Amino acid sequence: MKDQADELRKMMSVKDKRPQRIISIASGKGGVGKTNIAVNLAIALHELGQNVLLIDADLGLGNVNVILGNMPEYNLYHVIKGVKKMHEIVVDTEYGIRYIAGASGFSSLANLSGRGLNKLINSMDSLNDADIIIVDTGAGISDQVAYFWLSSDESIIVTTPEPTAVLDAFSVIKVIASEDSKADIKILVNRVTKPSQAKVVSDNIISASKNYLNMNVKYLGYVFEDKTIPYSVSQQFPFYEYDNKCQASMSIHNIAKKIVDMEYSENKDVKGLSGFMETLSRFLVKNSN
Repeated sequence: MKDQADELRKMMSVKDKRPQRIISIASGKGGVGKTNIAVNLAIALHELGQNVLLIDADLGLGNVNVILGNMPEYNLYHVIKGVKKMHEIVVDTEYGIRYIAGASGFSSLANLSGRGLNKLINSMDSLNDADIIIVDTGAGISDQVAYFWLSSDESIIVTTPEPTAVLDAFSVIKVIASEDSKADIKILVNRVTKPSQAKVVSDNIISASKNYLNMNVKYLGYVFEDKTIPYSVSQQFPFYEYDNKCQASMSIHNIAKKIVDMEYSENKDVKGLSGFMETLSRFLVKNSN
């Protein structure tokens, strides 16, 4: 494992042409709309002029392609098995974004081995032309999922106002805090009926994170509960494209604009793709010891 990681570090000694922002989308439990947020946020960011690549890193239950109404021939499973290189499975969409499909249906990959994850990392070097790479991670707090959060420049944790979802979101923050107390974590509250509802949820999470974990978590925004969403999902069509004036789409637009407008402070380094890969390799080495 160490030899593989050393080889990866040498390979990535050449700097990316510019540092990409690597944003992981996380949730402590399934069913909170994480993947729907990831897909529609990617489209909204593209509309704002960003070159966006979306990676479905849910290794076992990936369904980005379902929301996009697309069934690609190849996905991450084929990269992990060595059948394809990463750049060979990138899919262009009619919405302006590109994506890489997850290994949907291959449940054995849900607890991917270090060797399999290392194959995944080694194939990522061809993806450095994007401005923003959004990584839609699996739900829950397994080590393999946590590697992606901890290697990203920032993590957006999606929750709903439901108490169990809020507690699970806090569990994600605890996992990240145990490894990186300065991690850039943002809270997005989905399926709200009014802005004040989202503010209460986010304030509780932010306060608990500060008091119990000494973590400075930020509030990113909210997405309204909207009847457009279940209908668009049933049609396998992103809701942002189906009706970009509905409440949910306006919410996503505001969040995308906020992300684009955010400026990193001088002491905040953006890892970019090479840093993302380097950090992932470091976790692999650590886990193998």
